[in-house]
Amino acid sequence: MDGHKTKGNAKEAEWAEWMAAAQDGDSARYGCLLESILPPLRGFVRGRLGDPSSVEDVVQTVLLSIHRARHTYRPERPFGPWLWAIARNAIIDSQRARSVRLRREVSLETVGEAAHPQAPVNEDLSLSPQMSDALSRLPASQREAVELIHLQGLSVTEAAARVGISPGALKVRAHRGYRALRARLGRPEP
Repeated sequence: MDGHKTKGNAKEAEWAEWMAAAQDGDSARYGCLLESILPPLRGFVRGRLGDPSSVEDVVQTVLLSIHRARHTYRPERPFGPWLWAIARNAIIDSQRARSVRLRREVSLETVGEAAHPQAPVNEDLSLSPQMSDALSRLPASQREAVELIHLQGLSVTEAAARVGISPGALKVRAHRGYRALRARLGRPEP
């Protein structure tokens, strides 16, 4: 165990040296630093995140945060605590955002929808009468976004490509559609 700790300390000392060099403009050492921290960073995030699909997103967020905050690192201080604090904060932010997103999303299944991929909404999808009515009253662009994502099972990227808009614009349409559905179905905003 002491050998592992010594090995870890030596690695962190090397990281600290590379970060100091990066602060002085050495892009090659900065590249070495990022490549070297990536495997343990992935392991750190994977071990603390309950959502495996978010691991790479959080790792990328940490790398961006390191890049943006690299000027705040003080070379006389250990590198590890600085790195892991950034990683912990990114994990917390990710979990918080996921929690907010889950509270805001309205699951169509909870209001009587039996998803049937690739079927248009106008066919019998065993939607509750309330859901069918609420969907039919949405503006066409919002209804289309909700149908593509939740009834046809397309990813946001696939749905956006089909409609010919950016994924961000499709997300906005879908979000507005969800909000309108909640209002029409008498569900309170989270």
